[in-house]
Amino acid sequence: MPVKKEQQTSQTSAPADSAKTVQDTVAADISSGKIAVDTFPFPTEIKECSCYFAKTKADFLAEKYIYADDAGKTAYMKLDGKKISLNLISSSDMEGDEELSKEIENDNYKISVKGKKIKGEEALLFEGTLTIEKPDGTIVKMPIYGECGC
Repeated sequence: MPVKKEQQTSQTSAPADSAKTVQDTVAADISSGKIAVDTFPFPTEIKECSCYFAKTKADFLAEKYIYADDAGKTAYMKLDGKKISLNLISSSDMEGDEELSKEIENDNYKISVKGKKIKGEEALLFEGTLTIEKPDGTIVKMPIYGECGC
């Protein structure tokens, strides 16, 4: 009798283990997914001062933006096929060290923008990195090139 109980216990734990493995695989599939970052024209909502960035200088000159903000409260992006507006949590457009830093988030994304002023340019042009994080652990980093001004 005791031998049968041990066998039942090991059989019971085996399906639980395999079920757990399946769940792990599903979670890995979700978190390994990319975040689609699409380009968009300059947002009509922005009327005054703004920062706007593209992936490259060529995209910037072609007005294919991946990020724009109104230098105040709201940032705009097109993520996973949807144009969204997000709240700027913190923003320092220019400090003494000529660095740009922004933190933006909503329920689905946490975004950080880090950039440095490009020397020798008349306008406030920046190069840096845009990082997007989702609650499931997906992280996408990409270069950015853009401008802040009024």
